[in-house]
Amino acid sequence: MSDPIQVAATVRVPAEAIAMKAVRSGGPGGQNVNKVSSKIELRIRMEAIEGLGSDALERLRHAVRNRLDADGRWMIVSEKTRDQAKNLEDARAKAVQVIADALVAPIPRRPTRPTKGSKTRRLDGKRMAGEKKRQRGGRDFD
Repeated sequence: MSDPIQVAATVRVPAEAIAMKAVRSGGPGGQNVNKVSSKIELRIRMEAIEGLGSDALERLRHAVRNRLDADGRWMIVSEKTRDQAKNLEDARAKAVQVIADALVAPIPRRPTRPTKGSKTRRLDGKRMAGEKKRQRGGRDFD
């Protein structure tokens, strides 16, 4: 069983919600990759994260929607180094970063109107493109 992951003062992932698995890593490394299971797969049950509000949980689900396994658990993979312990720390750091990002509510966009300069630049560009196309046609080579 893994240690709990402390994200913020009030937010943590309990040890019961974390499943760790060490598997063989791919890529370069010679015979080492055939012998040593250094790649880490962490699976976290998101419902069990303590101190996460419903809106933050929804942002987290949206952020990791492509990294869910068949059981709906969030899968974090790390094979950065050839050391299992370092990969475990890297995977835990990835989890902390994503959860911390989900805690911050996005700033809503305020609709703005285009400036006069941007309108002028857009119309000038369209005018120049039209002129370029007009110059291409209408040549009589006979």
